[in-house]
Amino acid sequence: MTIADIMQTAPVIPVIVVDELEHAEPLARALVAGGLPVLEVTLRTPVALDAIRAMSRVDGAIVGAGTVTNGRELAEAIDAGSRFIVSPGLTEPLGKAANAAEIPFLPGIADAGDIMRGLDLGLTHFKFFPAMAAGGLPALKALAAPFGQCRFCPTGGISLANAAEWLAFDPVLCVGGSWVAPRGPVDERQVQQLARQAATLAD
Repeated sequence: MTIADIMQTAPVIPVIVVDELEHAEPLARALVAGGLPVLEVTLRTPVALDAIRAMSRVDGAIVGAGTVTNGRELAEAIDAGSRFIVSPGLTEPLGKAANAAEIPFLPGIADAGDIMRGLDLGLTHFKFFPAMAAGGLPALKALAAPFGQCRFCPTGGISLANAAEWLAFDPVLCVGGSWVAPRGPVDERQVQQLARQAATLAD
């Protein structure tokens, strides 16, 4: 799978923070059942790598690592079974490491310089982050204009209330959001309902 394939699998990529390992599998199960198979597990907690391993056992789940900031974290995430990598920003060493590992990579960008650095590394698919704080949809429209070959996944401040508006902009293939994966004990029925609602946003 390419990063483009992954981004076009579902309109929302859940951005997941797992505090307790026992929450990982039921959360993944509920999200996949609700129609959101692409799961970004952020490397923000001590159990994140084990959560990636646990979620990868769920049928139909396409599990990746988020908040990857350097080559060491990239290697650990791949070792844990990550099928794609998301980072909050883009550095040349990280971009080169992802290219060398031949893993689908979605680096964060916030301005034209970031995009140009990505293009130099052969990348055309980016996470626009932090989407709302970086100027919202008007900022992304202005940024996307000179870079017609690029596609985006806005993340940061995206919610059920504004996701459809972002998804209506052609260069946006999907959005990243944490609202579909609440932290804490997992109510599978509630998560499945949130996922189902999110999965229909692009219809």
